[in-house]
Amino acid sequence: MDSHTSHVFHRFASQPLQVALACSPVVMVIGPRGCGKSSLVRNFISKERKYLSLDSDAVLESALYDPAGFVRDLDSAIIDEVQKAPELLLAMKQAVEDDGRPGRFLLTSSANLGLLQHLPESLAARMEIITLLPISRAEIGASRPSFLTAAFSGELVEPPFPLIGGELLQTVVAGGYPEMLRRKEPRRKSWARDYVMDLVREDAREIAGVEKLDRLPRLLELLATHSGQLTNFSQIGSQLELDDKTTQKYTQILEQLFLVQRVPAWFESRLSRLVKTPKLHFVDSGMHAAMLGLSAEKVAKNRTAFGALLGTFVFSEIMKQASWSHEVYTLNHFRDKDQDKVDFLVEDERGALIGIDVKPAATVYGADFKGLRKVQSICGDNLKLGVVLYDGTKAVAFGDRLFAAPISCLWGGKPAG
Repeated sequence: MDSHTSHVFHRFASQPLQVALACSPVVMVIGPRGCGKSSLVRNFISKERKYLSLDSDAVLESALYDPAGFVRDLDSAIIDEVQKAPELLLAMKQAVEDDGRPGRFLLTSSANLGLLQHLPESLAARMEIITLLPISRAEIGASRPSFLTAAFSGELVEPPFPLIGGELLQTVVAGGYPEMLRRKEPRRKSWARDYVMDLVREDAREIAGVEKLDRLPRLLELLATHSGQLTNFSQIGSQLELDDKTTQKYTQILEQLFLVQRVPAWFESRLSRLVKTPKLHFVDSGMHAAMLGLSAEKVAKNRTAFGALLGTFVFSEIMKQASWSHEVYTLNHFRDKDQDKVDFLVEDERGALIGIDVKPAATVYGADFKGLRKVQSICGDNLKLGVVLYDGTKAVAFGDRLFAAPISCLWGGKPAG
């Protein structure tokens, strides 16, 4: 076991979860299976709040046989993997209408939209959702980051420690799943492939109810070769003898299981030359590497795939940081018909933007800011900061609010300068 994975990490989602339990009668923690949801919610077990897991056959059978009776007998409870018995949600609706004390039910789910479609409207209004993703670099370092907060104030944070070259490569390929962090190659790839097969056999069938689910692992492997690119479902589906509509449906299942996520194109109504096609990203860089059959050693010998893996890693770190924030952020990408692009545009509720490009190299040039300068020309002062994250150690200014910065700035905790 690696030294930095030999202990239980403090998850930064604990704070928003605690706040939610003090305010809402029902709180649901959603995220991929195996990311640490059970460990997180077990911290909230108390004399009044018992823990029940639907991974237990006996508990699941009881919940499915008599959902109303199951919930009626609970004063306050943690129910793990509630997507296995969505009928419980209707019973909870009645329970919280009768007794709406904050923190009565703490739920977890390894499926996203598939479960939420079952929510009664009145329960949705009384429930708060917390997203938990695989472990972040900041959580491993036990230091809460302020990259997004500082960036929207036009400031760049200092990198807490250098993470470059081979060490950065090892970090990217490991990803953030606890079980993958505990393993070394080749056991890491074996775990990931077994994990995907288990999802197909169990969770995917529960939320999808469609045929040919045996094609999902192969689809995931194909999507791994397209991660970070504009989506072309016709091209991807043709390799599996699936039509465009079916390929999109199956990709949505993988999204519901938190394996991949589409990133919409940024849109400005005054502009007609923007590309509106979304991109698709893996949620975890370790899973991305495993689906490509890549180890750190293989990538070090042939760095062709490193750019895509690094893009996944940055995407994941941004998403994790956004999930802990009390601010609401949306994540988009920018591309126009001149092929100028920015990998990620993060927008806050006031419409302010920060732009993030990713470069898998130790040197940055002025030409690497072409896309960010294009966005700056469109948005003016509304672009608070533009950053090219690279495999280096120093932050360098490239103009007004434009910087080349080390990847490790993502988990920095105080402004530079």
